[in-house]
Amino acid sequence: MDPFTIAIPQDDLDDLAVRLRRTRWPDELDGVGWSYGTPLGEVRSMAAYWADGYSWREHEARLNELPQFTTVIDGQRVHFAHVRSENPDALPLLLTHGWPSSFADFSRLVPYLRDFHLVIPSIPGFTFSGPTSSTGWGTSRVAATWVSLMAALGYERYGTQGGDFGSIIAPSVARLDPSRVVGVHVNALITFGAGDVELTAAEKERAAGIERWRSEFHGYASIQSTRPQTLAYALNDSPSGLLGWNLDAFASWGTDVGGVSVDDILTNVSLYWFTGTAGSSARLYREAGWDAPYNATPTGVAAFPGDSSVRPHAEQAHNVVHWSEPAEGGHYAALQAPSLLADDIRAFFSSL
Repeated sequence: MDPFTIAIPQDDLDDLAVRLRRTRWPDELDGVGWSYGTPLGEVRSMAAYWADGYSWREHEARLNELPQFTTVIDGQRVHFAHVRSENPDALPLLLTHGWPSSFADFSRLVPYLRDFHLVIPSIPGFTFSGPTSSTGWGTSRVAATWVSLMAALGYERYGTQGGDFGSIIAPSVARLDPSRVVGVHVNALITFGAGDVELTAAEKERAAGIERWRSEFHGYASIQSTRPQTLAYALNDSPSGLLGWNLDAFASWGTDVGGVSVDDILTNVSLYWFTGTAGSSARLYREAGWDAPYNATPTGVAAFPGDSSVRPHAEQAHNVVHWSEPAEGGHYAALQAPSLLADDIRAFFSSL
């Protein structure tokens, strides 16, 4: 395992600024807001700030405060942060991000989880773990890679946590390594009902969120799950295009970016841009593998505002022993409400 430090060449920063200033902007219909996709004004103002206000070097230094490493597993370079607790007997906790997020999201969570040994990898195909060079990098293969990573780090007992795609990968790790995974905690869990399950009125309203997403916001997921290579040319060539695409996903679980700071969004988009992994990260949608057996490992679920998770549906797929519905935050809880997410993670694992 090799120590790793983020060090983006200055030429890459200069090239980014030039490309942003030379953007060929599209037209826009009046008065449509977000209903046709990311509004022109949102992208123009954020692109201007990205070029002339946002400080990548500031955030690069902040991320480099996390001890980082790279290794090779299953023929793929894997990047991860490894933050050990001052308590040598602390429980190791494996944190997995989603899309269009990155390991950087958890940098906001780390200060609240000092009582765990934290392992924070970048999914193969994403940022410094990308691009992938072969097909087949679905969620099960990622989970198997995480099992190998935790074994290589010498952890005989650990917990897993994740949101968005991480909420699929975290239980998959437990299915593959049940003797060592003591518990699974997830947020932004997407649940689909099956069979005759009684729901309360509040649960029906929450569950309806997935249908609203399918009817209004699923465009990016459909393209990435069918034609990711076609999309890659535009996203890899235009930073404004990449910003508009990823910003739409940040906003797709609500009416706006819902408490995610502009700097945090631009840090994520910058990581995709500088590593040229917009295309390879999109391939996860095509290769994911959505069907999985029952997860028997004790599982905790934090259903933040905007999440479509309901307990009766979650219990059909997971051994749910802990359920919470925080009043603040959202789909990107590690960025929107890191202290609340950390409190819930701690409460779940302390109960096991």
